[in-house]
Amino acid sequence: METKKGKVSVTTENIFPVIRQWLYEDKDIFVRELVSNCADAISKHRRLAELGKAEAGADPKADYSIKIIYDDDAKTIAFCDDGIGMTQEEVEKYINQIAFSGALDFVTKYQEESTDKSGIIGHFGLGFYSAFMVADEVTIETKSFVEGSEAVTWKSEDGMDYEITASDKKDRGTVITLKLSEDAVKIFDSATIRMTLRKYCYFAPADIYFIDTKADRLHEEAEAKRKKEAEEKGEEYKEEPVKNLPVNNKSPLWTKKPSECTEDEYKSFYHSVFNDGRDPLFWIHLNMDYPFTLQGILYFPKTDNVYQSLEGRIKIYNHQIFVADNIEEIIPDFLFLLQGCLDCSDLPLNVSRSALQQDEYVKKLSGHIIKKVSDKLNELFKKQREDYEKYWSDISIFVKYGMMKEEKFYEKVEDICLYKTVDGKFKTLAELTEGDHKVIRYTTDPKAQAAYVEMSRKDGFDVVVMNEEIDNNFMSFHEYKKPENRFQRVDSELSGKESDEETRNKLKDFFRGALGNDKLNVFAQQMGADSMPALIREAEHNRRMKEMRSQYERMMAMNNMTPEEMADMFPDTEELVINTDSPLITKLEALESLGTKKEEADRLARHIYDQAKLAHGSLDSEGLERFLKYNTELLAKSADNI
Repeated sequence: METKKGKVSVTTENIFPVIRQWLYEDKDIFVRELVSNCADAISKHRRLAELGKAEAGADPKADYSIKIIYDDDAKTIAFCDDGIGMTQEEVEKYINQIAFSGALDFVTKYQEESTDKSGIIGHFGLGFYSAFMVADEVTIETKSFVEGSEAVTWKSEDGMDYEITASDKKDRGTVITLKLSEDAVKIFDSATIRMTLRKYCYFAPADIYFIDTKADRLHEEAEAKRKKEAEEKGEEYKEEPVKNLPVNNKSPLWTKKPSECTEDEYKSFYHSVFNDGRDPLFWIHLNMDYPFTLQGILYFPKTDNVYQSLEGRIKIYNHQIFVADNIEEIIPDFLFLLQGCLDCSDLPLNVSRSALQQDEYVKKLSGHIIKKVSDKLNELFKKQREDYEKYWSDISIFVKYGMMKEEKFYEKVEDICLYKTVDGKFKTLAELTEGDHKVIRYTTDPKAQAAYVEMSRKDGFDVVVMNEEIDNNFMSFHEYKKPENRFQRVDSELSGKESDEETRNKLKDFFRGALGNDKLNVFAQQMGADSMPALIREAEHNRRMKEMRSQYERMMAMNNMTPEEMADMFPDTEELVINTDSPLITKLEALESLGTKKEEADRLARHIYDQAKLAHGSLDSEGLERFLKYNTELLAKSADNI
């Protein structure tokens, strides 16, 4: 054939330098793109063989393969496939004219005979040009499957000027050879390419063989030496050929029907992909053709540490080729608390985030994934509630965060959000608020707040445990969504009849004087003779403000705000409630009336206050030291009286 030279045709002037420099952020992306092209070519030939328009081998599925050949001496990487190949006309159309899409042409041509487009990746075009990010020269040798077609060589040093000549390639398929640039040689070696193949192409739909020519040559030299030594010694020589095994798994679990997968297979796949030695709690297997072409598996992992990195938890694939981790436009960020693989074959491998945000298909796809996840949770709740309750400690963060982040998810799961009681039972909001109960009493620490918990239980409340960091915001969110319900911590309300004003004022003056705090809020109530002599009461609103204070302290410190200014923004309004039914308070009042016993009465008042703070969980280290010292003195006096 006659040699042909020319310039690559682009639809916009000077677009190629932009494509070359900015289309791909990662230099290793060329491996993904070129392997995609190989897989695409194989998929097309397999499709034509199924249609009877191409000759298939005895076992077509076993015949296809992709070879990646790395030559360290020549500094080249070759990507070889035995797919559909190209004619000269197709090279000129799909390689020289960037605006064309090989996949679109193929599907359009054969759409009357097959409506299944799932095997066509179609990135021959822009994807191919990623090679020039790392190559000083790129050569394509290709021969079409069409009988009688001539093999063609296409060569270019910069991606703009090219030369087409005849090729002596005999077999169907394509070989793309990259002569690595000086910079690329420093980055890519045999080990790097292997890691890149695993990163992007571990689940590619055709067997991939990585061939390191230098390693193979060294192996052959070692074998030749071993053979010679064996002959010299008169020993039998047994050859150990190079074992080239596929570096990928072309049949990931998500490509199978859910009914064909076993529990052990799901767990094994999870362990291998996410390197988590623990078994997942449960999973969702997505396998659908309508209204979306979507396959994948989402796992609900155990979450002992909810602050672990969320990187790489939801992996997005396109026809089994890795695209990216955690694409928020496709997967809402709250789903990153899960782990899994999703194969979205209708999405292009390369597309801008802004385009995804505007794409109606992507929005519908995202909504559908949310629906599938919420449907799974509802199914578990209704059919396997006991298991659902066992999972709750691990999935509660996910459910609560999802409810706050995504309205559609909230609508689906609000009725199955569980609350764990101090008795270890799990109840829904409807179960907690049966009858006239609109207030939900909760504790952040059942042991430290045991006295308060017991009082609330006596008042007929199911006390729930809200001790996760997300809970403060979640309760506020819930009250916003359902204003008829209110959350109150067990120390925010204390049951009992209030004492008369005279008694209250008398106790207030005494405790303020004994504690040296004339701003202390003191109240008096009849709380029962078997209850503590005093308790701290803290309004729910005030407690939440203090939570906000702790969250903002670091930010305020950065703005050079003083502790006093912080205190003014978030004032402390805790209240000391004296139990007038307590025998100890009665004795304290009698002791205080004796002027000679004032110092002892003041120390006892301080001890009662410290005890109340201790039960409340707000006693500082200085107060604890004082409390323990006085308590030891009281025990010693008690021992002397035995």
